Amino acid sequence: MASSDASAAAPNVFRHRDFRLYQLARLCAVLAVQIESVAIGWQVYELTGSALALGYTGLAQFLPFFAFSLIGGQVADRVDRRTILAVCQGVMLLCSLLLLTFSLGHVRDVRFVYGVLVLFGTARAFYSPAGSAITPYLVPTEELSRAIAVNSTTWQVATIAGPAVGGLLGGWAGATGAYIGSAALCALSVVWILSLKVRTGRASSESFSISTLLAGLRFVRRQRLLLGSITLDLFAVLLGGAVALLPIYARDVLHTGAWGLGLLRSAPAVGAALVAVVIAVRPLGGRAGWKMFVSVAIFGAATLVFGVSRSLPLSILALAVAGAADMVSVVVRSTLELMATPDEMRGRVGAVNMMCVGASNELGEFRAGAFAEHVGVVPAVVAGAVGTLVVVALWAWAFPELRRVDHLEDAARQPLPGDAGPEAVGTTS
Repeated sequence: MASSDASAAAPNVFRHRDFRLYQLARLCAVLAVQIESVAIGWQVYELTGSALALGYTGLAQFLPFFAFSLIGGQVADRVDRRTILAVCQGVMLLCSLLLLTFSLGHVRDVRFVYGVLVLFGTARAFYSPAGSAITPYLVPTEELSRAIAVNSTTWQVATIAGPAVGGLLGGWAGATGAYIGSAALCALSVVWILSLKVRTGRASSESFSISTLLAGLRFVRRQRLLLGSITLDLFAVLLGGAVALLPIYARDVLHTGAWGLGLLRSAPAVGAALVAVVIAVRPLGGRAGWKMFVSVAIFGAATLVFGVSRSLPLSILALAVAGAADMVSVVVRSTLELMATPDEMRGRVGAVNMMCVGASNELGEFRAGAFAEHVGVVPAVVAGAVGTLVVVALWAWAFPELRRVDHLEDAARQPLPGDAGPEAVGTTS
């Protein structure tokens, strides 16, 4: 009976006009980023032939993202979040146009690309906390967990289609075609964001200070469930991520072209999207914490298989399994974050989460590229996958309260012993 009720209720989040428009905006924005990523990776590797140069594309995005994320969270709690999203998406449109100029001008200095990625990373530092914090305004509280799953599904669908489209555009019209497509999608995203009627206003009345700037960090440090789930993802993906090395795998290990790179980039999102759809219809249910640890271990094992594979179909399958497993971790972490955080803190706590996600992704790309430059691409991926499995074991031991989480909704509402205040987070036994 419960599952049939869930199935019937799942589509209801789309009856909210602003939620529908926000999903369209997210779809266009993520498609644009994914198309750009394929073009940038292929173009940089063609120009340099260097794994380290690919790693620098991640570092160029991470450094400004890390530097401005806490400020972005503070701004998201003090300024209308719709306005922040529109301005940041406009800056991302500018980045696409700059990359198009780079391609049309046949510029061979990759430092131009790194400069554009620095601008992009800065915009994302403000976009991500506002995007995370606006979701509770778009649906009723009782529909929030499904809205989070739909958010993830939209992101994954775009991540599936984006690299494939980017690969096709790259094969047909080169990087120029990919950047034109990306710019058009960014423009559409701006239109959808400006069409939102929701106004979030000023969630926090606190004056700007170093103390309020660091409030998100203090909140996460105090809440063991958030600390454990966020840092587990941080170190698991930081070590196990292999996205930056996919152009090398495509050309030198699997001996395929831009179309093959597009398939490899899409594979994790295919697996993740399937899991997100299942969770949107049928939530995780009990033993959510244990399921999170098992899924991250599967992520590490699948990355290990990818690392040693010499077969394109097997590599695609391994990446799809890794993406499916990672989605379970994403849903657990995101649900705990939004349900356990007061509205006036959501921007700053979201900034801490996104700072860690940025570290795991972009800094992980730099780690993978730098390591591969010295030991080779296959040893770099294999060593990272083994490191992920070690992290899972250590975190399962260090955060037993996260391992014991049963139902996410109950865990987010019950305070831990010793915690005070309505923002406290707890577990069920």
